[in-house]
Amino acid sequence: MQINALFKISYGMYICSAQHGGKMNGCIVNTVTQVASQPVLIAVTMHKDNLTHDMIKQSGAFGVTIITKSAPLRFFGNFGFRSGRDMDKFQGVNYRVGSTGAPIVLDNASAWMEAALVGSYDAGSHTIFVGEVKDAAMVKDEEPMTYAFYREKKCGTAPKNAPTYVSKDTEQKEVCRMKKYRCIVCGYIYDPAEGDPDGGIQPGTSFEDIPEGWVCPLCGVGKDQFEPVD
Repeated sequence: MQINALFKISYGMYICSAQHGGKMNGCIVNTVTQVASQPVLIAVTMHKDNLTHDMIKQSGAFGVTIITKSAPLRFFGNFGFRSGRDMDKFQGVNYRVGSTGAPIVLDNASAWMEAALVGSYDAGSHTIFVGEVKDAAMVKDEEPMTYAFYREKKCGTAPKNAPTYVSKDTEQKEVCRMKKYRCIVCGYIYDPAEGDPDGGIQPGTSFEDIPEGWVCPLCGVGKDQFEPVD
């Protein structure tokens, strides 16, 4: 089977969020879709190991933030590659709590919506949650990010709990003579031609010249957790 064929399916990039027992959490998802118009129903697919998954089942509600195309890579690291069991993902994040009780992330948001859970369906490693939209609003008139743009332009990878995760290295085209380096924890590729502007590393900076205090923009580990890409 040619796994790359699956990458041709179109997806968006979203934060799905929920709260239960006084704790809020959210995670990056790329499988949100409207499935009905009367009533307005949306579906989100989420891995069963995610803390947000359990909170949705317990609270009966969830929020969805549609991420803007300009969102920095580190934003995805916080919500996509770190666990809410170990940290407060909402610390320092601009958010609101909706009428359903679901927290809604407003940072890097094109729009948001909140839904009351009306059904859930087992999908193997994931659960498909269906919710009736109770409120929705625009945040800024900016183009939403697609999963294809995230992969190709942001050099992003899918967390292991994402439906689109594939446990193999994707091909990386050489665009300069300086060697690329891969994070062994999350798979992020540091490309000297791109640098890490959000992290203060200008394009054209070799990996060896990056300051020792620099960390992976996705998962936050140090330079010692990177290996050269052959």
